[in-house]
Amino acid sequence: MARVTFKDELCKGCGLCENVCPKKIIILSENELNAKGYHPARITNQKLCIGCAFCAMMCPDCVITVEK
Repeated sequence: MARVTFKDELCKGCGLCENVCPKKIIILSENELNAKGYHPARITNQKLCIGCAFCAMMCPDCVITVEK
């Protein structure tokens, strides 16, 4: 099973990871803000992640780590 982690303090909430996820399990948090005032990305169901790493490749700030 793949494991996806986000560096919340660096995420600027651009949504690129959300758009490229083939399983549609990444969302921008509606209730949380990071120190910079952005809504950081979150994964909704870790078990559904296939480990494609499209999200990590798309992230312009290297916020996402995918471990297989």
